[in-house]
Amino acid sequence: MRLGTTSYIYPADMLTNVRKLADKIDDIELVIFQADAEDNLPDASTIDELLRVASDHDLTYTVHLPLDLCMADSNPSVEKAVRVIRATQPLRPYAYIVHLDGGSPEKVIPAGLHLKNSLCSLETLCAESGELENVCVENLDNQPPELIDAILERITVSSCVDVGHLWKQGLDPLPPLKRWIGRARVVHMHGVGTRDHKRLSLITGEKLDPVVEFLDSQFDGVLTFEIFSERDLTDSLKAFHRSVERIKKG
Repeated sequence: MRLGTTSYIYPADMLTNVRKLADKIDDIELVIFQADAEDNLPDASTIDELLRVASDHDLTYTVHLPLDLCMADSNPSVEKAVRVIRATQPLRPYAYIVHLDGGSPEKVIPAGLHLKNSLCSLETLCAESGELENVCVENLDNQPPELIDAILERITVSSCVDVGHLWKQGLDPLPPLKRWIGRARVVHMHGVGTRDHKRLSLITGEKLDPVVEFLDSQFDGVLTFEIFSERDLTDSLKAFHRSVERIKKG
């Protein structure tokens, strides 16, 4: 299992973050939440430097596709996702992570149409990425886990299991993890307080340890601490390793 985090731990650009993180973790999730402007995408020189850093530090990359794709809508912004995929393909990302939402929270799309639109959008992305298993569908905190079940039954994409989102929903993460782990390339973990994507120490050992124990025995992909500050990263790594030690001691 490779431990990772996001490319926005320090209040600086992507490349600065990658350079500062490269000797601390194994994988970096390149956060490209907006792709409306070309200057939000890494240019050729940045890609070359990202490749050099990865080679020097045995680093891999995952890429989080933009948040405003509306992939479950009848008019999704698939072209934005394609732009990001094409810009980052030279990095040979371990995974492209995508949300299947319909846009604004107020917009309710019937379940059948949501599934149909999502599958259509995913087929386009898979054709662009070249490998279906590199496209990872993430479970969201405002969607039932059964949506991911339905997607994985119908198309051979992979799963990005966001444990933090399951905690935020008040769910036990283990049942969905057990269903999806065979298709999971990435797992997201983060603490949940008044908001999610916070330090992992907000999660009690009673909740954290069973998840860490399961991942340690069943998962060999990327575990991303999906948080956005140096303090939260340091805390999360310590909380994770404390959990590992508790498990070893029985």
